[in-house]
Amino acid sequence: MSAVRETQAGHEAMDAAVAVHPGGTEDGLLTADAIAFLADLHRGFDGTRQALLRDRAVRQARYDTGALPDFRADTRAIRDGDWTVAPLPAALQDRRVEITGPVDPKMVINALNAGASCYMADFEDSTSPTWDNLLVGQRALRAAVAGTLAFEAPGGKRYALRPDAERAVLIVRPRGWHLEEKHVVVDGAPMSASLFDAGLFAFHSAATLMAQDRGPYLYLPKLQSMEEAALWDAVLAHVESALGLPTGQIKVTVLIETLPAAFEMHEILHALRSRVAGLNCGRWDYIFSYIKTLRAHRSRVLPERAQVTMTQPFLKAYSELLVQTCHRRGAHAMGGMAAQIPIAGDATANDAAMARVEADKRREVDAGHDGTWVAHPALIQPARAIFNARMPGPHQHHRRRDDVAVTRDHLLATPVGTITRQGFDGNVEVCVRYLAAWLDGSGCVPIHSLMEDAATAEIARAQLWQWLHHADPVAGDTRGDAADRTPLHLDDGTPVDGVLLERALLNLPSTLAGAAIPGADRVHEAIALLDALTQSPVLEDFLTLPAYARLP
Repeated sequence: MSAVRETQAGHEAMDAAVAVHPGGTEDGLLTADAIAFLADLHRGFDGTRQALLRDRAVRQARYDTGALPDFRADTRAIRDGDWTVAPLPAALQDRRVEITGPVDPKMVINALNAGASCYMADFEDSTSPTWDNLLVGQRALRAAVAGTLAFEAPGGKRYALRPDAERAVLIVRPRGWHLEEKHVVVDGAPMSASLFDAGLFAFHSAATLMAQDRGPYLYLPKLQSMEEAALWDAVLAHVESALGLPTGQIKVTVLIETLPAAFEMHEILHALRSRVAGLNCGRWDYIFSYIKTLRAHRSRVLPERAQVTMTQPFLKAYSELLVQTCHRRGAHAMGGMAAQIPIAGDATANDAAMARVEADKRREVDAGHDGTWVAHPALIQPARAIFNARMPGPHQHHRRRDDVAVTRDHLLATPVGTITRQGFDGNVEVCVRYLAAWLDGSGCVPIHSLMEDAATAEIARAQLWQWLHHADPVAGDTRGDAADRTPLHLDDGTPVDGVLLERALLNLPSTLAGAAIPGADRVHEAIALLDALTQSPVLEDFLTLPAYARLP
């Protein structure tokens, strides 16, 4: 293990090949051994990660010139084969209600204490990855696993963990393969954010968790292929060996939140079969991925976000295929996020919002899901009551859903609906407000009684790009099926064009003036960034990529 010395420029490895931004050494977080462990992960696996990201670009280029995603011919034997995943540990047998949220100490304590089955501590969609946020989050999780985490709010209110038996099972979501951690540079290259998040958490907490008959347990985001799943399996096998854990001790749940991954669910489970506990319907990112993957196909333009619900045929097919796949292989099929939050001061609106949550959870449990997600503690008990009434056992693996027969066309069916002025302007507002908050260090933002994170903001941003770039047929355009649709209009007949976007952007600062919103000082910066992203001739893969360059 290499030693680490302090310099004014940061913490650098003695071999000068690893540079780490200042912070994290004073309390034993980024020790010499921890940094050496992270550097070893980078050197062992970043080349494969980079190659898989190039494969993503190659696939997307095919879709941009007219191809469509489909089930793989070369993996038919895996889909047709008779195999199951490894048995689930006791702590992951019953996951009927999971709460998700960022990794600040107050949130970690409240989520673990809230009465959910599991808490997904999220370094990805609900955390703005400032260096300070990441270190605070890693410290909070280390203390939570040790049972020592406490927090005192500025007003003096103290927060502490309940006894272990009363706490939710901890599952950590690292950032996706596409993201980098610029504050850790190994051999001249920024480290994979995935390897940093998962590696540092495991380094500090794996032994303690194993002694508690727990994980480490991870949620793996934004995979697109079985090869990307296989990379995670290789990484985690290496971590187990390096940290002295038994093979398969680290368990994972994979979010099926990209369109390509929906065609490889069996394959992804197979690649991780010694450690996978289930798949999750990451529906918000999945909608975003549908738009992004089929961005050149004019016939695949989506209506406004509020109309793209789980009853739309392409989403219904995706969720039912996930249930069928998981139960055939002995894995959990987890339902999607309820983003609603309680509406104070308006009982009628609050009752309507809670009714939508309850209807969504009934749909999930009746479809065969083994658990679900919520974004707010107030939704835990209503969701639990529904699953308790309809799922008396710990899960529903016995429901094989042999009645489901999903084809490529089912997964690609275009949703039917309209674009209203409220929907268009609402997308602009969500994007700007979320980006402003994210740039200011907040990755999870309540907007109009919904908890918005990077996934929901991505839908809004990608829809704006899609609507504007498919607003008028382009003569001679050979990308996808770009000449197959008539011009787009709002439901009131207003053309969808740059003028509509410009008016919405110009009106927003006065609309938000005086409001106590996160990141208020960065609204104009967010407007400029959204304008550039929306006007770009090519849809940016993730809004967080250009935004990350602006973070400290």
